[in-house]
Amino acid sequence: MNHKVTVNDRSYDWPAQPVVVVCIDGSEPAYIEAAIADGVMPFTAGMLAHGADLRVDCVVPSFTNPNNLSIVTGQPPAVHGISGNYFLDPDSGEEVMMNDPKFLRAPTIFKAFQEQGAKIAIVTAKDKLRRLLGHDLTLGAEGATCFSSEKSDQANLAENGISDVVEMVGMPVPDVYSAALSEFVFAAGVKLMERDRPDLMYLSTTDYVQHKHAPGTPGANAFYAMMDGYWAQLDAMGCILSLTADHGMNAKHDSDGAPSVIYLQDLLDGWLGAAVARVILPITDPYVVHHGALGSFATVYLPGSADAGALIDRLSALDGIEYVARNAEACVRFELPRDRVGDLVVVSKRHVVLGTSQSGHDLSNLEVPLRSHGGISEQTVPLMVNRPVRDLTNRVLRNFDAFDVALNHTLEVRNAAQ
Repeated sequence: MNHKVTVNDRSYDWPAQPVVVVCIDGSEPAYIEAAIADGVMPFTAGMLAHGADLRVDCVVPSFTNPNNLSIVTGQPPAVHGISGNYFLDPDSGEEVMMNDPKFLRAPTIFKAFQEQGAKIAIVTAKDKLRRLLGHDLTLGAEGATCFSSEKSDQANLAENGISDVVEMVGMPVPDVYSAALSEFVFAAGVKLMERDRPDLMYLSTTDYVQHKHAPGTPGANAFYAMMDGYWAQLDAMGCILSLTADHGMNAKHDSDGAPSVIYLQDLLDGWLGAAVARVILPITDPYVVHHGALGSFATVYLPGSADAGALIDRLSALDGIEYVARNAEACVRFELPRDRVGDLVVVSKRHVVLGTSQSGHDLSNLEVPLRSHGGISEQTVPLMVNRPVRDLTNRVLRNFDAFDVALNHTLEVRNAAQ
C-alpha cells in the first residue's frame, strides 16, 4: 500500500517495513547514556551512530497512563482525555483509576490503521494499560493482538486476540514487581514479529527497575543490556524501531535516604480545616510498592469559599514546590482536560514528592531510597530511531511524535548491523 492514514488531525504514511514503537517506562536519558558508556548496549551504540538520538518532552503529569495514551493517539491529554493514572470522576464524585476505555476521548493510531487493513500487535507489561491501548480494536485470529505480561497466562482469543502466550514466549508468567515483567514484553514482541509480522507493534514496559536503580548501577545496566539484545533481534528482522519513554525518574529522598515528602492534605487541613480541600495524586495505581503513591504532581479541589490566590502564594512559598497554578493556567501549559483536573495544580521540585496525609501512605515496602516521577523535572525523555531521520530541528518534539517520526520522517531502510 502507498497511502496515508489520518487520525486525530495527524496523517501517517503507510509503513514500508514493520514499525515497532517502544515505550521504556521511566527511562531517564541518563540510563541509556550510562549503559552505552559502560559498554553494555553495543547494538544501541551502533544504532545511534547512523540513526537518530533525540531528546523530547513527555506529557506532564509525567506518569504512565497519560503518556502511553499520548504516544498511541499522537495527541496530548487535552485531546485524548487521560489526565493521570487516577482522578476524581466529576460524574460520580469518586476517586477512580483511569484504566477504563470509557474515559478515552480519541481513537488510537492502531484503530485507524486497522480500519485500513493493518495488522496490529500490542504487548504491555501491566494489565492496567491493556484495555486502553486496545480500545475499539477487532481482536482475534484475523484481527489485532493485545495482551499484558502480567496476565499472559489468561490471554484468550476473545479478549486478547491470542491464546497460549506463555507457551509461545517460553517464559513463565513474571512477578509484577520484577525486571522479568518487561523482558516478557520484548520476548513476546520478537516471537510475534517472527510469526505474524505485524505492520505496527507497540511494546510498553514497567519502571520497576528505574524506581529501584539509578543510571549506571549494575541493576540498571543489566536491564538495559537485556533490552539491547531484543532490539537487535527486531532490527535484524527489518523493523523500524522508534524508542521513547513515558517519563523520566529522579531520586526523591534526603541524604539519609528518607523520602522527601510534602504532605499536601495535612497542610491544607491545617490551613482550612479537616477535609475542606481534597488532594488527588494522579500517580496512584494498584502497584504502589515501589513508589508508595508518591509523585511530583498533585491536583487540589477547593470549596467555592476558598481564597485560591492566597493558597497559591502560600504553597508557592514552600521549600520544594516548583509550580502552583489555577486550573485554567495549568491545563493550558500542560495540555490537560480542564474537567478532569482540580482547582489547583501543584508540582514539586526535582528531588521532592507530594503526598496526601502522612498516615495515608504506607512506605514500609520501600526497599531502597525513594525514586519517583510526575513533575516537570522528569519531562525530558529519549526518542531514538534505528534509521536516519529528516532534519526536525524546526519542531518542538514530544514523545507522542514517536509514530510520526517512524512513519513519516525516516530516510532510508537499513539494519543497524550494516
